[in-house]
Amino acid sequence: MSAVAQVTSIAPAVSELEGLLHSQRMACREHGIMSLAERRHHLKVLEQMLLDNQDAIVEAVSKDFGNRAPQETRLLELFLSVDGIRYARRKLRKWMKPQRRGVSIWFAGARNKVIPQPLGVVGIVTPWNYPLFLAISPLTCALAAGNRCMIKMAANSANLAALLHRLIGENFPPELVTVVPGARGSEFSALPFDHLLFTGSGETGKAVMGAAAKNLTPVTLELGGKSPTIIAEDYPVKKAAERFLFAKFMNAGQTCVSPDYLFIPEGKLEEFIRHAKAVVSRRYPDIESRDYTSIIDDKAYQRLVDTVADAEAKGAKVVSLVPGSCANPATRKLPPRILTGVTDEMRVMQEEIFGPLLPIKTYRDLGEVIDYINDRDRPLALYLFSNVKRTQKKVVESTMSGGVCLNEAAAHVAQHDMPFGGVGASGMGHYHAKEGFFALSKMRPVFKQAVFPSVSLLFPPYGKRFDWIYKLMLKL
Repeated sequence: MSAVAQVTSIAPAVSELEGLLHSQRMACREHGIMSLAERRHHLKVLEQMLLDNQDAIVEAVSKDFGNRAPQETRLLELFLSVDGIRYARRKLRKWMKPQRRGVSIWFAGARNKVIPQPLGVVGIVTPWNYPLFLAISPLTCALAAGNRCMIKMAANSANLAALLHRLIGENFPPELVTVVPGARGSEFSALPFDHLLFTGSGETGKAVMGAAAKNLTPVTLELGGKSPTIIAEDYPVKKAAERFLFAKFMNAGQTCVSPDYLFIPEGKLEEFIRHAKAVVSRRYPDIESRDYTSIIDDKAYQRLVDTVADAEAKGAKVVSLVPGSCANPATRKLPPRILTGVTDEMRVMQEEIFGPLLPIKTYRDLGEVIDYINDRDRPLALYLFSNVKRTQKKVVESTMSGGVCLNEAAAHVAQHDMPFGGVGASGMGHYHAKEGFFALSKMRPVFKQAVFPSVSLLFPPYGKRFDWIYKLMLKL
C-alpha cells in the first residue's frame, strides 16, 4: 500500500482557501512593507524551525516514500534549505537597497530610482520528490522579498505536509505563512495570487498556467524534461562514472535535474558499463538497505517496470548495476539499471524517466549529439564531461538548457548565488539567489522631477519655440 495512506486530510473548501488568501491580503495592507529586521527575523525563525525538527522531518519524508535514506533528506533537503536561508539573510540588505538609474538629458535635474517592493501574497505548489527543499527554497525567496505565502504540498507528501502545517502554524501567524494540507491543485492554482510558483510535471504545469491566466497571475514554472549527459572523447570514463552516477541514482533517480540519458563515444560503452557496475554496487550493495530510496508509489513503480519491459520488447539490452538485485514491488525498490541499444521509439527515450534507469546512446561526432539535443524540447539541465575548453564552449554555445554543469551533475542547484530555472518546455522564470528575490518583488520605478523642469519649455501653446527645441532634441 502506498505510504500516503498513513495520513489522511480533508481537502479545505474553496471558501476556506479564499478566506486564507483574503486574510493575508488584508495583512499586507494593514502592515505595509516589512523592514529588513522583520524579514531577517522571519528567515531566522524558519531556519531554527528546520534545525529543531530535523529528525521529525526525516521520518516524515521517509514515511511518504516508504523508505528514503535519512542522509539524503539531511543533505539534499535540510542542509540546502538551511544554507539557502542563511545566504539570503546575509545578502538581504544589499538586495533591498533602491537602485539608482540614469536620467535622460532632457530631464536634467530629475532623479530616477527603482525600489524592490513585495508583490503581496505568493502561492507555492510543491512536488513530492524533494518536498521540503522545494517548499522552503521558494518560501525563502518570498519571505526575503517581504511577501506572505500559502503553500500547497503534493498528495504523496501527506506526512510531511501534516508536520509542516503544524510546525509553521506554531512558528508563524497564518496571515504570514500557511500550509494547506489536502488542497486540490486545480482550486489552489485558480486563486488570484500576486505570484504563483509551481514545481512539477510539464502537463500539470500547463494546467496551472491556464488556471493562473484567468486571474492574470504571473507564474514561475519549474518543470523537468530529459536532461542529457555527454562524456566527451577526452574525459576519463571512470571519473565521469564516479561523478554523475551519484546524481543519477540519488533519490532513486526521482530528481528533476537527474541525468536522464547518456551520450558516450563509440568504443567506450563497455568500459563505462564496467566502471558503472563497480561504482554503483559499491555504493548500494543491497538495494533493500535504508541507503537506497523507494519509488514513491505503486503507480510510479509500475510505470518504470513497464518502461523497462517496453525497451526490452523493442530490442534494448538491460544491464543491472547491482548483481543479484531484483525489483521488489512490496518495498517499491527498483534496481539501478543501464539500457543499451535504445531507440527513439522506446518510452524510455520519449518520457522523462524519473527513476533509476539510464539509457545510453553512442556517438562518433559531437555534432550529431548537439543536433539530437537541439531537435528536442529544451531540457532543465545539461551535463558535459570534458576538459577541453573548445569542446565546452561549443556545447554551451550550440545548445540551450535551464542550467549547465561541466564535469559534474546537478551541483548547480546547490549554488545559492546562481538562479535556477528552466527554459521552454522545462519551465519559465527563476528563483534562488538574488534572481529569486527580484522575481518575487515588484521592481518599482520612481521618478522625481527637478525643481525647475526643462520639459516646461515644451508646454502649449505650440509654436516656433517648440519646433526649434524639437529639432534640437532629434539632432542631439
